[in-house]
Amino acid sequence: MDLREIKGIGESAVKLLAKLDIRSASDLVENVPRDYDDYSKVQAVRDIRPGIVTVKAKISSLKPKYSKKGLHMTEGLVMDETGGVRVVWFNQPYRAKSIKPDEEYYLSGEFANNYKYLVLNNPVIEPVSNFPVHTARLVPKYKLTKGLSAHQLRKYTKSAFDKASIPEILPSWLIEQKKLESRRDALFGMHFPDTLDALRIAKRRVAFDELFEMMLASQLNKKEFASESAANISFSKDAVKSFVSSLPYTLTNDQRKSAWSILQDMTQGYPMNRLLEGDVGSGKTVVAAIAIVNVDNAGLQSAFMAPTEILARQHATVLCDLLPEPLANSVVFLSGSMTKKQKDLALAKIASGEAKLVVGTHALIQSGVEFKSLGLVVIDEQHRFGVEQRKKLQSKAALVPHVLNMTATPIPRSLTLTLYGEMSVSVIAQKPPGRSPTDTKILMPEQRQQLYKQLVPDLEAGRQAFVVCPLIEEDPAVFKPSRSLSVNAIHKQLEKWLKGYSVGLLHGKMKGDEKEQVMQDFVDNKHQVLVSTTVVEVGVDVPNATTMIIEGADRFGLAQVHQLRGRVGRGEHAGKCYLVLTDNQNPSRRIRLLERETDGFKLAEYDLELRGPGAIYGTMQHGALDLRVAKITDTELITEARESAEEFMTRGENLLEYPQLKTRVEYLRKITNLN
Repeated sequence: MDLREIKGIGESAVKLLAKLDIRSASDLVENVPRDYDDYSKVQAVRDIRPGIVTVKAKISSLKPKYSKKGLHMTEGLVMDETGGVRVVWFNQPYRAKSIKPDEEYYLSGEFANNYKYLVLNNPVIEPVSNFPVHTARLVPKYKLTKGLSAHQLRKYTKSAFDKASIPEILPSWLIEQKKLESRRDALFGMHFPDTLDALRIAKRRVAFDELFEMMLASQLNKKEFASESAANISFSKDAVKSFVSSLPYTLTNDQRKSAWSILQDMTQGYPMNRLLEGDVGSGKTVVAAIAIVNVDNAGLQSAFMAPTEILARQHATVLCDLLPEPLANSVVFLSGSMTKKQKDLALAKIASGEAKLVVGTHALIQSGVEFKSLGLVVIDEQHRFGVEQRKKLQSKAALVPHVLNMTATPIPRSLTLTLYGEMSVSVIAQKPPGRSPTDTKILMPEQRQQLYKQLVPDLEAGRQAFVVCPLIEEDPAVFKPSRSLSVNAIHKQLEKWLKGYSVGLLHGKMKGDEKEQVMQDFVDNKHQVLVSTTVVEVGVDVPNATTMIIEGADRFGLAQVHQLRGRVGRGEHAGKCYLVLTDNQNPSRRIRLLERETDGFKLAEYDLELRGPGAIYGTMQHGALDLRVAKITDTELITEARESAEEFMTRGENLLEYPQLKTRVEYLRKITNLN
C-alpha cells in the first residue's frame, strides 16, 4: 500500500519517512520500535508522586496566560473522583479549545515542582474513548529525523494497521507447531503492547521470522550448491600418510579431525563447501596442505587465494617448504604486481597443468587465468573477499571445484549458524604443542614512556614490535581523548623516543602498493617498529616480532585484541602484549579478562554478548545480519529456526505459495550471496 493512502500522510511526510527508509505501509508496520516509555501504570490523582505519571481524569478551568518572560501557557485542573492537580502546557495555545470539559482523558507526563506548587508539566493527552497510542501503555520510541516527531510516527503507524492487511508469511503447520501468534498480532504487539509479557510474546514471533528467513536462505543455498557436480576425489591414503609423517611435528587431534572431514567431503561427488576456523597459529595451513596433497594425487590442480600480496607470498613460501616434491616445485605465484613476462609464464603453466598449486591474490580471478583441471580452491580469511570474487574463481573449472574457506577469526557457534548456515564447519581449538601463550599486561597511559624504554633491549637484540592505534587521525567532534591515539601522532612520538631505530607507519588510507611495501620492509626488518591501525589484524607471519603494544586498548573489541596479540610470539621467542588504556581509570572487567583468558572462542562469545556481532565480525557483508529483533545470543531460538527451515525443505514446501516469505528469502540470498 502506498503511504499516501494512510490517513494524515501527505507529500511532505512521505519525503521525511523516506529518510528513515520507510516507503510503504509494509515498511511502516515493520519499523519496529527501538525502545519504549512505560506509561502503563494509571494512577488515581491522590496517589501520584513526583516523577513520570499517568492519570485518567477530566480537565476543567482551562485558561491561557503569559509568563513574565512572554511564554504562552495553558493552565487547568485535572480532576478524578479522588482529587485534583494543576496541569500546564507551554506554547500549545490550541489546548484550551481542543479539550472538552466533560470528556475523560489519559494524561502522561512529569509531575514536578513548578515555582510554588506541584503541577503536571506538558503531559501527553488522549481521550479515553480512543485506542491509546501515546499514553497509558508501553509507548514505542522510534528512530526519527528532523521534521518528524515521535507523536506523528506513532499516529501514522496506528493508521497503517487500521487500513493495511498484513498477510501471514509462515506455513500454518509451523505456526501451530511453534505456538506462534499471528504475524499481524505480533507486529501490532511490537508497536503497541498491552503488557511486558505481551511484548515478549510478540518479540519471539518477529525474532523467529527473522531467523527462519536466514536459515531458509542458507538451506536453499546449501541445496543449490549440493546440486552441482564436482570431481569425486578419493582419499589417497599412502600419499597423505607419507606427507603427514614427513612433518617435523605431530598434528593435534583437531587438525586430524578437520583434515579427515575435508578429505571425506571431496569424495561425495558434489562440491565441498567447508569453513575451517582456528585461532592465529592453530595450524590451519597444514590442514589445507593435506587437502592439496590429496587433490594433487588425483591429478587435479589447487588454488590458494589470500587477501593481500604479501600474505599470499608468505603462504607460497610456507607451502613450498611444507609440500613434498615434485608438488612443491610446481607451485606458481600470481599477483597483479608481476611484470607481463612473469605473468605470461605463470599463466602458461596454469593453463597447461604444469602448475599443480597456484597461490595468489585477486589476480587469480582475473580474465586470462585459465586452469586445466581445478579441483580445490582454498580461500584464506574468506570474509575479506566479496562473494562475486569467490564465484569467479569457482567458475574457472569445468566442474565446480571443492571450496575450503579459512578464517582466524574465532566465531561463536550462534554467529556461525546464522552467517555460515550453508557451510560445513570445522574448528581447530587446540594449539600446536610447544607454542606458549602471549603474556598480556594492562598499563595506564602514564606508564607509556617507561614501556617504550623497556622495549629498547629487545630491539637491540634484533627483535621487532607492533604498535596498534585505534585512529588514523583524531576527530574532536566525535571523540576527545586526553591524549592522542592516532597513528600519525604516535608515530611522530615514537620516532623521538626510539631514536636509532626505524619506525614504520601503516594505515588504511595509504595506497595498496604503499601498504604492501611498508609491511614487506617490516618483514625484512628494515623497520624495527611498525605503528599501524588494525590493518595488521589479518597480516603476515613475522616470527621476529615479539611485542604487541595496543594503544587505547579499551576502544577495541575483545576478539580484535586477541587477534592482534596473535601476531606476535610466532617464532622461537615468547610474545608479550601490552594493553595501554585510553585514560588513567580503573580497567573494566572486559579488559581484565584479556589478562587471564587466552581462548579466542571464549573471548568471542563474551564479546558477542557484550558488544554484538560487529565487534567480532566487523567486516561482514552489509545486510548479512539484518536482525532487528532477534538476538544473536539466543542460541535456543536460532536452533529452533534452523530445525524448522530444515523441516520446511524436507516437507518439499514450495516458496511460491508464500510470496512474502519468498521475497524476503531471495533478498537474503542475494545480499549474503553464499551460494
